[in-house]
Amino acid sequence: MDKFGKSQSVRRVEDVRFLTGHGRYVDDIVPEGALFAFVFRSPVAHATITMLDVSEARAAPGVHAVLTAQDLLDGGIDINIPGTTQPNRDGTDGAAPDRPVLARGKLRHVGEAVAMVIADTMEAAKDAAELIELDYDELPAQMHWVLGEVAIHEEAPDNRALDYGLGDEDACNAAFEAAAHVVSLEVEDNRIMVCSMEPRGCFAEWDGDKLHLSVNGQGVWGQKSLLASAFGLPPEKVRVTNPDVGGGFGMKSFAYPEYHVAAFAAKTLGRPVRWMSDRTEAMLSDNGGRDLVSLGELAFDADHKITAYRVHTKFNLGAYNSQFAQAIQTLLFSRVLMGTYDVQTTWLRAEGFFTNTAPVDAYRGAGRPEAIYLLERLMDRAARELGVDPVELRKRNFIPEAAFPYKTATGELYDVGEFAKLLDAAADQADLSGLAARRAASEAKGRLRGLGICYYIESILGDPSEGARVEFEEDGSVTLFVGTQSNGQGHETVYAQFLSDQTGIPADQIRIVQGDSDLIAKGGGTGGSRSVTTQTNVTLKAVANIVTAFSEFLAGELGVDPAQVSFDDLQFRAEGSNVTPTMLEVAQMARKAGREDLLRHETRDELPGRSYPNGAHIAEVEIDPDTGVVVVDRYTVVDDFGNLINPMLAEGQVHGGVAQGLGQAITERVVYDEDGQLLTASFMDYAVPRADNMPMISFSTRPVPSTANPMGMKGCGEAGTVGALAAVANAVQDALWDKGVRQADMPFTPHRVWGMLQDAAIAAE
Repeated sequence: MDKFGKSQSVRRVEDVRFLTGHGRYVDDIVPEGALFAFVFRSPVAHATITMLDVSEARAAPGVHAVLTAQDLLDGGIDINIPGTTQPNRDGTDGAAPDRPVLARGKLRHVGEAVAMVIADTMEAAKDAAELIELDYDELPAQMHWVLGEVAIHEEAPDNRALDYGLGDEDACNAAFEAAAHVVSLEVEDNRIMVCSMEPRGCFAEWDGDKLHLSVNGQGVWGQKSLLASAFGLPPEKVRVTNPDVGGGFGMKSFAYPEYHVAAFAAKTLGRPVRWMSDRTEAMLSDNGGRDLVSLGELAFDADHKITAYRVHTKFNLGAYNSQFAQAIQTLLFSRVLMGTYDVQTTWLRAEGFFTNTAPVDAYRGAGRPEAIYLLERLMDRAARELGVDPVELRKRNFIPEAAFPYKTATGELYDVGEFAKLLDAAADQADLSGLAARRAASEAKGRLRGLGICYYIESILGDPSEGARVEFEEDGSVTLFVGTQSNGQGHETVYAQFLSDQTGIPADQIRIVQGDSDLIAKGGGTGGSRSVTTQTNVTLKAVANIVTAFSEFLAGELGVDPAQVSFDDLQFRAEGSNVTPTMLEVAQMARKAGREDLLRHETRDELPGRSYPNGAHIAEVEIDPDTGVVVVDRYTVVDDFGNLINPMLAEGQVHGGVAQGLGQAITERVVYDEDGQLLTASFMDYAVPRADNMPMISFSTRPVPSTANPMGMKGCGEAGTVGALAAVANAVQDALWDKGVRQADMPFTPHRVWGMLQDAAIAAE
């Protein structure tokens, strides 16, 4: 398909409105006269509610309602947010306690929604919330991932949500018994916050008996289904829209209590209701990420080939099952369990625990970064203990090119890959041959220099099917309706660019419509690096259908056989005719002929298989041992994303992902005290990466086109983060190794790194 060779770097068209203040975010488009909602939240992590009196708040000036769980129940609303479960090792289902949209009977984490105040102004709502009387008998907070202690839910008396296993435990244990070498490492994957530029928000309004919820989410159909179920409405009576969204990262794809309560408030009051989170509120109530500890073990034969991999991971689910938390840390973790290495004997045990913290869920590609982080940290440790070059150890164990298509131990089918060639290219681009000189220069300044490598792989996730509708408008423009949802990735540009490439329609005459469940019957939203691959796949099919229909119409107009009509991505041609209309010109002909059926084309298609982006990240850090300050000095990325539509957008995705990975590696960490109080509840206490934390990033691609879709694409949305965590962590470990530091866990803040060096020095005395 020669058209993919164009691969043009086109500037994002949506940036004009974003950078000039003309974005249409949910708080910009609230209906006139909307009331303001404020959420009254739990001040403690764990307690039994003994009294909740909102009568004085209801009587406060400007207040229209104060809603509690009982009000929603009295209104016939199902107040429980459902959550998926995974099977335990014994065949039973994981624990599935109720998760009410407003606290009922108990408080289970600081920041849990207890009541919603609706008033004329935000100030009036906040003032009224001060009048709510909440009495409770405080219970001990459960902050540890251990069995027993204080039960948060009756359904999980030992606080273990699930105990999951995957693989052949007996065969794996036997392989370890027979191994020539065994390497093990336990690593902590620190808890982090989303901190999207735009906090969560929504507004709700009713048109008679039809609900409209506008929310800054990652798709509209899941939320539509939940609302229809909660309110007992037929699907056609619920409309959900997503306007512009200022970052999602997976966190905004899930259901949250405020959306249900705002919808109920709007129905009860007969007026639109708006709710917008502030930053500290978001830090208390948004789903978080990571927060797990994993013990990984690799068995090697005498030739340093991996024979088995064994993992025991424990992770924090927070106070409740959120929608997909159990699946994220088991199913997604196992998808790339063995990364790019040729190993079939594996065993994974995953235990999830409830604690009195905010609900934990996926973002930044959760599941995949955790799995790759553990494996690549373990490979780095193996290289040290076995005395092998880290590049050569990886190449020795890569899945060889001749083995593709390759079915992994967890059932994934990798279609293509040239891992060794790509790693060699990255090593050359990173100038590993010059490392010794750079290390010597650092030592001359009293600094420690370290090198870290990560070879990652991930998979396209989510619904493999997607829909598209192409409409030819009367003014000569074209509208493409898509089922995905941009959260800032540049979809409007890339989809218009792709359709233009296939049809010759100028990109500036193509309008992209997304995020409206009334206009788009079904869609998978954004997440799991699925968007561009699934959407362009179905767009390609839609174009093929249009070409067929237009060819038949044109053949009739010209009096030739349809087989004589062809389309070259720019113009239609017919043998024996000098008529060469463009697609837009054929649409105009169809309109004049009264063929309205040719002006609207709706298509749905499914990817024939998953694709697997992969690549190498190589980081060099320099550490000041006197202060513990870590500086990422050099950073190289070589990725295999398959064919690209817009390389500039792909590079931007990688840069953003690397920034997020560096944030977790160096600055970010959520901290709770023993009573479950969040100590990092503002940007004064929670350090997101800043410009001076970022190195220049050398980025290039070495595409090996996927065979799992006709475009040869692989996706790229989460690749930067997946690779950055282990690359930076391994670099820090390398820099500290000769100083006696044998355990280096993120985040590498100055105080923590300085402490590691001091502890190692004391131990050496």
